[in-house]
This record gives sequence, C-alpha cells and structure tokens, in this order.
Amino acid sequence: MFHKEGHKIILGTLGIVIAFSLAANYFIEDSIIKGGIVITLIALLVLILQFFRNPKRSFSASDLQILSPVDGKVVVIEEVFEKEYYNEKRLQVSVFMSPLNVHVTRYPVGGEVVFSKYHPGKFLVAWHPKSSEENERTTVVVRTKNFGDILHRQIAGALAKRIVNYAKEGEQVAQASDSGFIKFGSRVDVFLPLGSKLNVKLNEKVKGGLTVLASK
Repeated sequence: MFHKEGHKIILGTLGIVIAFSLAANYFIEDSIIKGGIVITLIALLVLILQFFRNPKRSFSASDLQILSPVDGKVVVIEEVFEKEYYNEKRLQVSVFMSPLNVHVTRYPVGGEVVFSKYHPGKFLVAWHPKSSEENERTTVVVRTKNFGDILHRQIAGALAKRIVNYAKEGEQVAQASDSGFIKFGSRVDVFLPLGSKLNVKLNEKVKGGLTVLASK
C-alpha cells in the first residue's frame, strides 16, 4: 500500500523506467551495459516504492498517551524555550527519519487543531542546530483534554523538497490519523509539557502512531 502523495511520482518513475529500458534494449548492443542500465532503473523504482509505502497498522487511540508522529530514531530529548506558539519552556522530543523510514506524519494526539502554519525556508541537514528555525517547516498544535496544547513540527532536511500539511485550524482530528507527509526528508519535533512522563530514550527506534512518547 502506498501513500497518496506518492502516486504521481511512482507512476512517473515507472514511465521513465519503462521508456529508458526499451530505449536501452533498442539502441545498446552490449548486453552488460544494457543489463546495468535496466538494473539501475529498477533499483530507482524500488527506492521510490520503498519511500512512499504506507503499511497498514492497528492503532489504539488513548487520551492518556502521546504517540510518535513518525517512524525513525529519537535524536533529541531536551528542555527548550519554544517561541513560536508557547513562549515558554517545553520538553522537546525529536525523531529523525532516514530515507528508508515510512514518511507519513501522524497526529500524536487527538483533539482540535488550534494552530497550523507553514514556514518556507532553507534545506539544512536535519541535525543542524538551526534547522528547526531556518528550514522549511510546518507547525501544528492540537488541543487535548489531558495534556493541553501539543505541538508537532515537520522539518525538511537536505533532501526534502516539499512538506505536505493536512491540518486545518478548527477541525477535530483523531490520534494517529494522517497529519501530513515530508517528501524525501527528515525530522519531526514534538513539544511536551515540562514534567511529562517520557516512555522513550535517546537513539530509540520508534514507530509512527504506535510508539508511546509520553503518558499520564
């Protein structure tokens, strides 16, 4: 199963693979070179399919848990001053996605979207100290009953060229439902209330919509 954001790219890549394979078969006589071209094209298609995959998962919503919004590895757990929405200190948990991870972004909590904003920006590597403020990014805040306002931020990386954000202010959203997609990139930050009971540690691998980041 593949995410809707990848349908056009997958079809386009499939067309290119077929066209170039036929061209190589027609114009190139050397079987080794011909085979190398075909293998390279197939490998490209497999990588695109891998990137846009959207595996079926069984989600269990809970008002007492904050879930990881994406697949990846926890690379940051620290107390920071969040100045775009809260203007106060929060506990930041950041998950880095490699090109091999599923790149669907899911709502870490359910509730009402009270803030949703897109910021154009640079494409610094995701671990750059200024990437969270200078890179292309989106900020989404969902108001919950038990945790208050929970912010998650999609951040583009060096390879990312488009962030898709589905969140609209005023709408009710379900925990673990699709919040967006980062095409070919790379990190999502979640900002939690200070004193939150963390369920993850640095360098831990997490699954979007399944792994519990924090709980009551």
